[in-house]
Amino acid sequence: MSLFIASLNSGSNGNCYYVGNNQEAVLIDAGISCRETERRMEALGLQMQHVKAIFISHEHVDHISGLKTICNRHRLPVYITNGTLQYSKLGFSNSTFIPFSAADRVSVGGLSIHAFKKCHDANDPHSFIVECNGIRIGVFTDIGIACDNVVHHFKQCHAAFLEANYDEAMLASGRYPYYLKRRITGGNGHLSNRQAFELFVNHRPSYMTHLILSHLSKNNNDPALVEALFRPYAQQLNIVVASRFEASSLYEVSHVPSSYTTAPVRKVTGSVQQLAMF
Repeated sequence: MSLFIASLNSGSNGNCYYVGNNQEAVLIDAGISCRETERRMEALGLQMQHVKAIFISHEHVDHISGLKTICNRHRLPVYITNGTLQYSKLGFSNSTFIPFSAADRVSVGGLSIHAFKKCHDANDPHSFIVECNGIRIGVFTDIGIACDNVVHHFKQCHAAFLEANYDEAMLASGRYPYYLKRRITGGNGHLSNRQAFELFVNHRPSYMTHLILSHLSKNNNDPALVEALFRPYAQQLNIVVASRFEASSLYEVSHVPSSYTTAPVRKVTGSVQQLAMF
């Protein structure tokens, strides 16, 4: 059985990632409106009734701003740590909040979701691995450094959403105040293009087929810079840059030889389309 993945939005204006099989799916974070979540899923041939749960990585507004409306409309269970729930101040009761910890493996139908701690300036931040029939998808965003936890789990992924938040030179010469630059680069902020690239080239498994570069800064990065850095590897696997304005294509991830590159699909049940990555 394959897994299907898409970035519905990625950036400081909102983050939401879809991972599912043919029967059920989960959303990682809910940082865009319910209307946009539904619209973008529908454009990809995805149905909201297949989403069985939402997992929240941390309490920052770009990861939870759409959660209340989605839960009011669809009554989805929300997996969230007690610390994140406390600091998020989510004041509604039309959904079930289920606490989790890094020691847990949560089953959602045929999906298994494993959370792990990461370095970020939030109360209790976690990233996630979603697994089904031995296929593992990682969501690695809002990460200050590629700590041992991140490296360990990245090494096991067939596909990953990996943060490439800022270009170091653009941030250093940009207009952000000094304290904010320190926050971004200080080990509990975000991953730079260089740090993401080093994690990728040093630790990607031979069977990884998809890398979706995520959470690019509007002011301190440029998709062209990210593309140029990772471009030499585009023949070995699908490498795409997630947009802060629209959904990515829908990608099918399955057990395939490491030299084989699969194409994005528009619908779970639709035909495969061959597209250039860059």
